[in-house]
Amino acid sequence: MTKIAMITGAGSGVGRAVAKALAAQGWSLALVGRKEAALEETAAALTGEHLVAPADVGDPAQVKSVFACIKDSYGRLDMLFNNAGMGTPAIPIEDLSFEQWQAIVGVNLTGAFLCTQEAVRLMKAQTPQGGRIINNGSISADRPRPHSAPYTATKHAITGLTKSTILDGRPFDITAGQIDIGNAATEMTERMTQGVLQPDGRLAVEPRMDVNHVAQAVAYMAGLPLESNVPFMTVMATKMPLFGRG
Repeated sequence: MTKIAMITGAGSGVGRAVAKALAAQGWSLALVGRKEAALEETAAALTGEHLVAPADVGDPAQVKSVFACIKDSYGRLDMLFNNAGMGTPAIPIEDLSFEQWQAIVGVNLTGAFLCTQEAVRLMKAQTPQGGRIINNGSISADRPRPHSAPYTATKHAITGLTKSTILDGRPFDITAGQIDIGNAATEMTERMTQGVLQPDGRLAVEPRMDVNHVAQAVAYMAGLPLESNVPFMTVMATKMPLFGRG
């Protein structure tokens, strides 16, 4: 039986790389993101037929619509990858606007919650029951960068969401895991090549790694039978200054 996965933030970066890795393994995918053209570009690069579903994951009505489409198209969902996310420039906490805070929380945390909620509903109701949810946590789920309060707060919260999903999904063969990524080479980390603020106040160029290494890790987590789970995994550029940062 073909496995079905939903990927948020599928129009670029980690989401697109994971889509390619899963499609190569025979998964059928629901590609979700705000920009339809970017999702179509992802779909065009994949083998097989896949569902393109433009949506704002922070909007409950749009999320419900996506899951209704998945149910109509495939009848079930085996894996959700909560990957959609955004950050802010390095701004001191006192200078952040309320709108900037809300925007990050809306995508990074509320979006992951809404998609998890709908995935659990579908996974509990389907036959056979169960499924897997994988959250993109970031190494900021463990320790912050300077001037990153909103992003860091949401990623710490994702860890709580992951743990709660593991616990609450247990009776229904629903499990969850989290992949914490350090400096995958995507559009989001392009600034690392120009120098980013360090805790001691210096600007330093940080090494990055091939985003396909992340995709391989997610594909491994997704491919496990439901009797097994990877609750947390960190994949990072070997020489990035994570250890010693906090």
